[in-house]
Amino acid sequence: MVETDTDLAALIGSRIYHDLISPVGAINNGLELLLMSGMNMSPEVALIDESVRNASARLRFFRVAFGAGDAQPVPAQETSGILRDLYAQSKWQVSWPDGVAAPRNALRMVFLGLLCLETGMPYGGQITIDHRDGGWDITGTADRLSIYAALWGVLAGQSRAERLTASQVQFGLLPAIVKDSGQQLTSIVTETTITLGITA
Repeated sequence: MVETDTDLAALIGSRIYHDLISPVGAINNGLELLLMSGMNMSPEVALIDESVRNASARLRFFRVAFGAGDAQPVPAQETSGILRDLYAQSKWQVSWPDGVAAPRNALRMVFLGLLCLETGMPYGGQITIDHRDGGWDITGTADRLSIYAALWGVLAGQSRAERLTASQVQFGLLPAIVKDSGQQLTSIVTETTITLGITA
C-alpha cells in the first residue's frame, strides 16, 4: 500500500502526539502530587497548572486534527470534553451536537474546519457544529471577521497561488483530506458569518 501525502502528514501528527503526551502528562501528575503534599496554589503554581492543562487539551485536539483517521467512532462525551477543555478560556464558544459520536476521520475534517474558522474569526465569536445526513456544517458568527481571500478561495476549490505558512496549514490539509475521502467541501462567507460544509 502506498501512502498519500495526507497519510504521511497524519503519521507525523500521530508521532508527535505520542512523543509529547507522556511528558506533558507527567508534569501534570507531578504537579498534582505536589499540591496533595501540601504545596500552596500560588499564582506561579496556578500559571503552571493552567499551562499544562492547556497543552494537554491542545495535544488531544491536534491528535485528531493532524493525526491518522479511521472509521472508529469517537464517543460524543470524549469529543465534547476535548472541545470544552480547549476552548474553555478562549475567545471562541464552540458547541458540539448532543449525543453525536463521529467517526475519527470525519472528526478530523471538522477539527481542521474549526482551525480555519479560528483564523477567520481572530476576535472571537460563536462556532456551531451541525451534523446532518451525509455531512457536516461548521458555522462561525462574529461581529468582525478577517477573511484573506487567497486562503478561503482554496476551500472553495480555487488553486493555491501562494505558499502556506505554518499557521495556515489547515487550509491546505482540509481540502486534500476531503478530496481523498470522496466528499465535497463548500465555503460560504458573508459579512458576519462563515459556513464550511462537508458533504458526501
